[in-house]
Amino acid sequence: MMNKKKQDYFKKILSERLDELLQEANKTVSGMTDLREHFPDPTDRASMESDRNFTLRIRDRERKLIGKIREALERLENGTFGICEECGEEISEKRLKARPVTTLCIDCKKKQENEEKVRGL
Repeated sequence: MMNKKKQDYFKKILSERLDELLQEANKTVSGMTDLREHFPDPTDRASMESDRNFTLRIRDRERKLIGKIREALERLENGTFGICEECGEEISEKRLKARPVTTLCIDCKKKQENEEKVRGL
């Protein structure tokens, strides 16, 4: 079981990352709604659209990460943070520091990845 000091440490990390991602999302939304640019050159327009699409793909990945962070914060609240969903063992602190949103210990994650390779996913 994780002690209070470690729980606070991970809560701080997750909360700060969540705030950063939400700020970036707000900047992107306001930046895209403020754009009223007209490009006489089709190449400039295509370049701007390409950049916008790239930004939206990044924000979509961040949106998924925001969900995972919120779930991790919930697990911290209900006492299941740091417990592998697959085997029920504790997830190593080293792994949690590297990926605080993880729900699997390293052994179960490796097993999952190997199964995905076999199935061709």
